[in-house]
Amino acid sequence: MRIAALAALVATTTMLSPLMAQAPAPTAPAAPAAAAAPAAGDAAAGERVFAQCRACHQVGETARNVVGPQLNGLFGRKAGTVAGFNYSPAFKTPAVAEKVWSPENFAVYIRNPREVTPGTRMVFAGIRSDTQIADLTAYLRQFAADGKRTQ
Repeated sequence: MRIAALAALVATTTMLSPLMAQAPAPTAPAAPAAAAAPAAGDAAAGERVFAQCRACHQVGETARNVVGPQLNGLFGRKAGTVAGFNYSPAFKTPAVAEKVWSPENFAVYIRNPREVTPGTRMVFAGIRSDTQIADLTAYLRQFAADGKRTQ
């Protein structure tokens, strides 16, 4: 019985070989959504998303460091450089300390902070929704380093 099944498989494979040789080469799969640049978000909706962050982070002219650093002027600044905040050792490693926050790497980070930066003290589980990440990014982009809204 096994010999007959094996013979049938070989015969099928032999018949398909010429067809497979003519088939076009497979294309590369599409890049995952997390690797793509974040879409433009809604800052008003992002303010509501920021409610999840507010227990540890502040933005605005009166923002200060609390459990986490204040997030004014986040995009374009080096990671782990807010004056007066005692970062976890994970943010002092060369690989992280050289990172400059951009909307793209923020989107990857905020999806799962503890996986992206092992050893961080940030206990937040992350935001999985691309829409919420884009909205949060739009909200945070409004705040200059001095906390004033730029938009």
